[in-house]
Amino acid sequence: MKPLTSRLTAKGQTTIPSEVRKSLELHDGDLLFYEIESDNVVRVRKLQKVDLEWSRAIESTLSEWKGSEDDDL
Repeated sequence: MKPLTSRLTAKGQTTIPSEVRKSLELHDGDLLFYEIESDNVVRVRKLQKVDLEWSRAIESTLSEWKGSEDDDL
């Protein structure tokens, strides 16, 4: 695979190369997650959207992990 580059603007903005956008299936409004691995290495991932309706529906079933007994784990 050929190296991919982009230029940083004075405002700290850059264009994500089209190959990366295609690979991550990025679209307008998507959120990116940056993980700093070392001084010169940063991993970029697409954040997956959370289904809020589903999350709220299962929230009450997770109460068993709210106890202080679980703090030692």
